Amino acid sequence: MTTALTDLYPTRGAAEVAVPRQDPVVWSPPGAPGPLAPSALQSYERDGFLAMEELITPAEVEVYRAELDRLVDDPLIRADERSIVEPKSQDVRSVFEVHRISEVFETLVRDERVVGRARQILGSDVYVHQSRINVKPGFGASGFYWHSDFETWHAEDGLPRMRTVSVSIALTENLDTNGGLMIMPGSHRTFLGCAGETPEDNYKKSLQMQDAGTPSDEALTALADRHGIRLFTGKAGSATWFDCNAMHGSGDNITPYPRSNVFIVFNSVENAAQEPFAAPVPRPSFIGARDFTPVR
Repeated sequence: MTTALTDLYPTRGAAEVAVPRQDPVVWSPPGAPGPLAPSALQSYERDGFLAMEELITPAEVEVYRAELDRLVDDPLIRADERSIVEPKSQDVRSVFEVHRISEVFETLVRDERVVGRARQILGSDVYVHQSRINVKPGFGASGFYWHSDFETWHAEDGLPRMRTVSVSIALTENLDTNGGLMIMPGSHRTFLGCAGETPEDNYKKSLQMQDAGTPSDEALTALADRHGIRLFTGKAGSATWFDCNAMHGSGDNITPYPRSNVFIVFNSVENAAQEPFAAPVPRPSFIGARDFTPVR
């Protein structure tokens, strides 16, 4: 008989609730080997993120940019359910599970510069919970409203613990004007359980515009007043690692300059997805993986 898991992070109930984090931020023991220096791990643990000026080289950027363009321009990919389009312009907004539909991005996932850092932060072997390319073309691409990824992954995918890390790798320059990533430093220490039930097939709407799992204005104001907001800029090839519970979002891009990133979510193999904690059924596996095979 299966034993029900204790829900450490209740959400999607009658009222919004704030719960102190119950899990480590860095799971590996002090002194564990890995590509990140102790000072970098301390910074990540304190702030909930770590910015890097160059994770991949300019030559590699060109390879990944070309592959992004190929995927976005491919009519078969566009017609696939893994592609999400802008509601107004009908331009491609995101393509999910890129490490499975592209050998180029599959190679990036296995790159030790990428997966090695994830293993070090999470203290175990890891698998890809989600991968996607985010395409923010100029002149009107919409943003992503404030949210904690873990709130959704816990509620709708069934991740039990905060043992997941994301990396966003810039494939175009991230300016302070073209809809860059914003994070509230230190917000990863508090889980914000959102009010309201999860609608059926919520993912079909939430991937275009977040609704369920959205914090209240009052809660966001309190977090911003306490922690501030950091906007990330950087040249193509730069990267931002961030904790699954960091409160983050991005604005619209009304500039002429596109902002495109590849986004990879690594989850510990010891934190495999269970049944959703606050949704009728799990989201499709191309959004929240049900294959927990370690990355090798």
